Amino acid sequence: METPRILLRSWRESDAPTLYKYASDPEVGPRAGWPPHQSVEESREIIQKLFSNDHTWAVELKETGEAIGCVGYLPASMSNLHIDEHQCEVGYWIAHPYWGKGLCTEAMRLVVDHCLHEKGFTTLWGSHFISNPASGRVMEKCGFADTGEETRCPKLEVGSERPVRVMKLMA
Repeated sequence: METPRILLRSWRESDAPTLYKYASDPEVGPRAGWPPHQSVEESREIIQKLFSNDHTWAVELKETGEAIGCVGYLPASMSNLHIDEHQCEVGYWIAHPYWGKGLCTEAMRLVVDHCLHEKGFTTLWGSHFISNPASGRVMEKCGFADTGEETRCPKLEVGSERPVRVMKLMA
């Protein structure tokens, strides 16, 4: 999956130093519900244990070949939200130097298309911390609507006590 600027691809263990460079930024992880990475080895383990699957992709900036973010979906069984079997939850983050450039929206549009047209999900869900409205704007640009619901996501490593706004996109 790609656009003129980005390529969504599988994570590689060789991405660990770049992942650490961006995921160690204290401005990034806590906005997405995870703690900043503490070492290249931790980033390598996250690639191996969490990112090596068929529903999580590195966002590669074609211009540099660097993985500058992560995007994907969680099937109902893994979701932070209570959703039905034919639904999924989307998620994403982008490195701080690339905020405000539309790259996260480009990546999410690719995932939305994949989830609806390739995987056949009937409804896509997403959530964002109320304190991070920019994440909500990414979803809005991809066709999600604010449900007006707020909840908490107890599975998150960081922020499980903070409310999130729930967004929804129906096929």
